[in-house]
Amino acid sequence: MSMMFRILLSILIVFSIVRFLRYAWPVRSLSYVEARDVHELADQTLAMKMLDVRDAVDYEKDSIRGSINISLGRLAYVWQHCLSSDDSVLILADSYYKRNKAARILYKQGFRKLYAVNGDFLGNKRTLSDISVKGCCEG
Repeated sequence: MSMMFRILLSILIVFSIVRFLRYAWPVRSLSYVEARDVHELADQTLAMKMLDVRDAVDYEKDSIRGSINISLGRLAYVWQHCLSSDDSVLILADSYYKRNKAARILYKQGFRKLYAVNGDFLGNKRTLSDISVKGCCEG
C-alpha cells in the first residue's frame, strides 16, 4: 500500500468514528420520557410545545393533535416562527437520529428544556393527543 492510500484510509476511519460518536452521543438538555408521563410533564411546564420533525407528507398522513410540524431540514431556519427558547419542547420523530439531530439544532439556539418520547410516538397517539399544549404562534 502506498503512503497516500494509508493516510486517506486513516482519515476516512477517523471521520467515520467521529460521525458515529456524534450520532450515538447523548444530547445535552434532551430527556427521554414515557408517553404516560408526558401528561404530567405538560402540566408542570408553562409553555410546552410538541414539535413533529417528520416530513410534511408523513405529518399529513398521521399526526398528533396540537403538534407543530417543522421538518428536520427546515428546523434550523424557521424554528423562531413557532418556538421560543423559553419553551419546553417535546420532540416527535420517527427515529433516534432525527430526535437527536432536532435536539442538537434547538440546543444550539438556546433551548434547554427538550424532551422526547421513548419509542414509537404514533403508537401513543391517543395519550399524546389528550395533552394540553401551546400550538404554533400561540401566546
